[in-house]
Amino acid sequence: MKDNNLYSVIIPVYNSELIVENTVNQTLKSFEDFQLRCEIILINDGSTDHSWQKIKELAINNAEVSSINLLKNYGQHTAVLCGIQEAKGDYLITIDDDLQNPPSEIIKLINKIKEGYDLVFAKFPVKKHSMYRRFGTKIISYLNSKIFHKPKDITLTNFRIFTKEVAHRVSSYNTFYPYIPGLLLMFSPSIANQEAEHHEREIGQSNYSFIKIIQLVSRLLFNYSSYPLKILTGIGFVIATLSFLIGTFFVLRGLLIGSSVEGWTTLVVLLSFFNGFLIIMLGTLGEYVSRILNQLSVQNAFQIKEIVE
Repeated sequence: MKDNNLYSVIIPVYNSELIVENTVNQTLKSFEDFQLRCEIILINDGSTDHSWQKIKELAINNAEVSSINLLKNYGQHTAVLCGIQEAKGDYLITIDDDLQNPPSEIIKLINKIKEGYDLVFAKFPVKKHSMYRRFGTKIISYLNSKIFHKPKDITLTNFRIFTKEVAHRVSSYNTFYPYIPGLLLMFSPSIANQEAEHHEREIGQSNYSFIKIIQLVSRLLFNYSSYPLKILTGIGFVIATLSFLIGTFFVLRGLLIGSSVEGWTTLVVLLSFFNGFLIIMLGTLGEYVSRILNQLSVQNAFQIKEIVE
């Protein structure tokens, strides 16, 4: 049976002027070989090189390609969210701009999602990433399990396919700090992995630095969970308990032995008790503030400067 679905391939672009054209050409060639319809959405995420000029030309010369120039660098996840909101396809596919996700492998994801899944992540037998990035991936995977209840047998990657229904749910979620894998996990009832190849970057170096991994971990912790506040509140309870014990000690000592400094016992007890209590109170208030901010986070996560179709 002929497949009349439209597939939207979303590619965030950042400082990839030397390789993005090859990525687009290989993607178009792959869909031609698959005999499937596609649109390619390129999002320039504030590149400092000539990436925008390159993808602008690609959009002008190819009817299947549209290019979006964001006002500034918002980060990969925000750029992908922009692509999701602009996509018209029945299925959406996200790949990197550096050919580490070979476009020829897309057909494997398509065949897998046709088995009835809502979301399929590529799973790589061997990842061609640096050691610090693999370590960062493990930390983020752990946080995904705790925060978004990621199934233990599912591996998350940037090479994935999901239905337009999932895309609509993700687009409707109001947040200034989108985290795409987490949002996909939240809104996909049926998830699977599909093994696919992963290649080394052909040109240049990865833009995913150690600092960006730290920023991503911070986004996960402070925008999708209350773990930092819970930890601080727990510490507050420990300090309050210790303060109570210390206060009790000084009261007993003052009553039984006396104090060489007048008012010392009272001062220590009051400081210990109220400091512990303040930490608990601040942690509790922070918990409420965090929840309120998440509910009121409706500001647009990005601004588009130009679109070429």
